[in-house]
Amino acid sequence: MVHQLLGAKMVPFAGYAMPVQYPSGIMAEHRHTRAAASLFDVSHMGQICITGPDAAAALESLIPIDVAGLALGRQRYGYFTDDVGGILDDLMLAHRPRADGHGSEYFLIVNAACKTQDLAWMRERIGTRCSIEAMPDQALLALQGPAAVAALQTLLPDVDKLRFMDAAWFALPPAIGRHPIFVSRSGYTGEDGVEISVHPWDAEPLARALLELPGVLPAGLGARDSLRLEAGLCLYGHDMDTHTTPVEASLQWAMQKVRRSAGARAGGFPGAEKILAQLDDPARVARKRVGLVAEDRVPVREGAELVDAAGRVIGRVTSGSLTPTANVPIAMAYVETVASVLGTRVFAMVRGKQVPMRVSPMPFVPQRYVRDGTAVLPFSSSL
Repeated sequence: MVHQLLGAKMVPFAGYAMPVQYPSGIMAEHRHTRAAASLFDVSHMGQICITGPDAAAALESLIPIDVAGLALGRQRYGYFTDDVGGILDDLMLAHRPRADGHGSEYFLIVNAACKTQDLAWMRERIGTRCSIEAMPDQALLALQGPAAVAALQTLLPDVDKLRFMDAAWFALPPAIGRHPIFVSRSGYTGEDGVEISVHPWDAEPLARALLELPGVLPAGLGARDSLRLEAGLCLYGHDMDTHTTPVEASLQWAMQKVRRSAGARAGGFPGAEKILAQLDDPARVARKRVGLVAEDRVPVREGAELVDAAGRVIGRVTSGSLTPTANVPIAMAYVETVASVLGTRVFAMVRGKQVPMRVSPMPFVPQRYVRDGTAVLPFSSSL
């Protein structure tokens, strides 16, 4: 109802009707997020709780990150891998106290298009070792931008105490809702901000209250996509999939040393043999995800072939756009490893013509996550 009243253009996505943009347009929403704060409805994402004394070890059998060492009130980025080392889905994982105060649990946010598959995968592989509870009715709101946390403090006075990737329960003001909300200082735009898991009864009143905060405007999935591209962040199904290993996707930074070769809990996850072999011997990696910046102002879109100076196909673009902040055509792509060196010149085929591009560091614009008042770059996917 809120989206319709705000004039959103709605599109079907993963079984949901989602706002792709509002009357101001994607460019304006993108710029506003970088300058102030925007509210995104991302309730189509999957939310899952994992509980039980064996939950951490069970999750480590599916996810190649340090789950057992994740402190209470902290969150990590990770991904499910399959038996041949491909990426089944990427996710956010938080270790949180249970809302009833009895013990702790692991809270996962997974991609909308993958959540049915992810649940089936977990239940098949670890369903006898822990309790797996899907929360299909739970809403998820993302308030993103440099002014997001300051604005939210008027509703949640202690929210500014969260560092980047901290997560905690908060009580809503009684006039807005009766159920506790779970807030993480994170997001997928490259900006400071929060993601809020909220009971469905309280979602609309909370969204209205957030939109009344100074500097907060609504934004849709279109702006979220252009923002994450500038921030060098992957979109599942485009920049990574089951045909891509974490090393090829330049996501090995998310694997802590304890899960790598010679680590205390090395391996033990699907596809570990292939993934660890690629980590230990770069010669085994035939292609890499890279950032590209065009030398001409010609947008290069997903699917464009990449060729070398001799015209030989060496890769393909997976995401690309002329984005507002970068103000040049940018793209993410997979290229042969020999062409992944920073500064390498490649050519994108656009309508039969070669568009020169150079391999560039990512993110394309500075990420502005905040920890103890200092901007940090934990999601950097630079080569």
